[in-house]
Amino acid sequence: MKKVVLVYGIIAGLIVTGMMAFSTGYFCAKGDFEGGMIYGYSAMIIAFSMIFVGIKTFRDKYNGGTINFGKAFKTGLFISLIASTIYVIGWLINYYCFMPDFMDKYAAVMIAKAKASGISAAELAKQTASMEHMKEWYKNPFFVILMTYVEILPVALVVTLIASLILKRKVKVAV
Repeated sequence: MKKVVLVYGIIAGLIVTGMMAFSTGYFCAKGDFEGGMIYGYSAMIIAFSMIFVGIKTFRDKYNGGTINFGKAFKTGLFISLIASTIYVIGWLINYYCFMPDFMDKYAAVMIAKAKASGISAAELAKQTASMEHMKEWYKNPFFVILMTYVEILPVALVVTLIASLILKRKVKVAV
């Protein structure tokens, strides 16, 4: 299982990290953070197809064509953790080395969109305070890591759950 988990985890991690690096540069330059989020989550789904492939490979090549839900989920979970960790490391490098002003730009765009939407002054103050709070969190690398895992890991876990349910195959009993 180790080989399958490492290979497919690294492949998924490199795919999602490469696509993230491209999208943050492209969409941040345009100030289109919503388009960037759509692209980013689409990239995650594409990259996490490796979870499905990894579980299937483990089932078919190393586990005699059978796998229970628990073993499939465990395999997918480890692939998810490796891919997500590569993504977090990639984001840290991207953020601290190339885009240290990301949160300032993001907050400015979100506040401008809130103003343009015509929300009340109280709601605008609430959203502005929320953005300021988020900017403060981003000053601490621990919170950057935590927030980045929260961004990617739930998507990976959903894909793992679905793939495990689809790929589980019980042992055939000879009659």
